[in-house]
Amino acid sequence: MTIASLAVIPAAGQDLLANQAPIDRKMKAVDSLMMQQILTNEVWESPASELYEDWDAMFASQPTALPDSFRINLRGFCMPTTNRVVTSNFGARWRRQHKGLDVKVYIGDTIRAAFDGKVRVVRYEGRGYGKYVIIRHPNGLETTYAHMSKQLVSENQEVRAGDPIGLGGNTGRSTGSHLHFETRLCGVALNPALMFDFKNQDVVGDEWVFRRSTYNRESAQATRLRGTGGVYRGGDGLNYAEVPGSKNKQQASGNVRYHKVKKGETLSAIARKHHTSVAALCSLNRIKKSVKLRPGQILKYN
Repeated sequence: MTIASLAVIPAAGQDLLANQAPIDRKMKAVDSLMMQQILTNEVWESPASELYEDWDAMFASQPTALPDSFRINLRGFCMPTTNRVVTSNFGARWRRQHKGLDVKVYIGDTIRAAFDGKVRVVRYEGRGYGKYVIIRHPNGLETTYAHMSKQLVSENQEVRAGDPIGLGGNTGRSTGSHLHFETRLCGVALNPALMFDFKNQDVVGDEWVFRRSTYNRESAQATRLRGTGGVYRGGDGLNYAEVPGSKNKQQASGNVRYHKVKKGETLSAIARKHHTSVAALCSLNRIKKSVKLRPGQILKYN
């Protein structure tokens, strides 16, 4: 029997076992620390590797299999800018899909990493993002920061939440200095307003759960609550009747429309075309009557 076997162990042997026990516990603790370090190194080597098939700096988005649901940890965040004004929502805009939020920043403003992560892309795209940075994070997200005047990081660099990664600017396809901010999961653009509240400089909670079945409805609600002026302006493929608080299309959209300036057009001609006044155009776009319009410039009108 075991009891009998223990009873016949010499005193010296018992002392050896007693002395060995603290060593075993210490080695177990060392092994645990080593395992934690190995796991940490793997996370930094390839963040969210369980979601992404590869690491490629050539492409801004790399669509992979999007799960039906996924829990995203939002702890340890940093707002990418201290500016609070969202100037353009996620979704349909000018007959195209706007895949992020535009936040008003000024040239030279510091742009910071939203979470810990590893820089995957640092590139320039003249007809699109301008100077941009993409970071992949251990929580599964990839965040994009576009139209910057300067990039302050390099590809494969490890960053912490809050680290400066660039300066605000107006590069690429942009009509004014701002930060275009995207959040993607498995290469698919998700509405940043689902997770970030720029007005209150906060995230929506410790975590957010992506669900395919409810995404559109949640995205529309997030835009209504945290978009431009807190008003839902469409773009989520959702009927206005489905959006809480929206009585009709005109009210939900704020009755704001957009005009792309053509070569030779004047404020007077644009005002006549859209049955409004020059004063109203100037007020809505915060410009002076003497402004020189540029072809391709976007103007709001009621």
